[in-house]
Amino acid sequence: MAKIVKKSPIPLYGAAAVWLLWAVFLPMYALWHFALVVAASVLVWFGLKKLCPDKVLNLPDPEPQPEPEPEPRPEPAGQAPEDPIAAERARALSELRRLDDNIEDEKISAQIVHMEEVTGKIFDIVAGQPAKLPQIRRFLNYYLPTTLKLLNAYDRMGSAGVEGANIDGTMGRIDAMMDKVVQAFDKQLDALFADEALDISTDITVLEQMLAREGLGGMQMGQS
Repeated sequence: MAKIVKKSPIPLYGAAAVWLLWAVFLPMYALWHFALVVAASVLVWFGLKKLCPDKVLNLPDPEPQPEPEPEPRPEPAGQAPEDPIAAERARALSELRRLDDNIEDEKISAQIVHMEEVTGKIFDIVAGQPAKLPQIRRFLNYYLPTTLKLLNAYDRMGSAGVEGANIDGTMGRIDAMMDKVVQAFDKQLDALFADEALDISTDITVLEQMLAREGLGGMQMGQS
């Protein structure tokens, strides 16, 4: 238990009151008057000190502070948390390469190679500019996984070694769909450059206006 002594202010107030009352009702123009005031105030102070002793407060000991949580230990070399975007990039590109190796159709194989290149560029741009991640949510959540699903179905049906209405019809529909899929991948990559294209267009417009104000708008490159 912690002990705190709380001193009573009453003795001090009593001694001060002696001086105040003496100054109001009794003379204070001789040295012995001051000696009497001092003696009276001391007596009052001691008397009130006995009547109003100091209080001793017993306070409970402060609760121990919780120990700070240890800082997270750095991951050992080679075991850093894996970036989900980098992991998805590696998985998608690996799957596209596998499908390219398995599918014998030259047209679809070439389309897969093109989509692999475009997909890698899309992931690289987002890795360098994470603020663009929301722009590829639909690509990540639908276009890319659905395309891989269709190509895997094409691969499985082509490896079945038999012909039939279901197999031939489904493979034909996937084949016909691939041109649109490739275009969708290209448009997704192009859309990631929209902000940059706008900035460049604005810079060009401002530059043209400044050159025009300086009378340089009609000059050809190489002219002095």
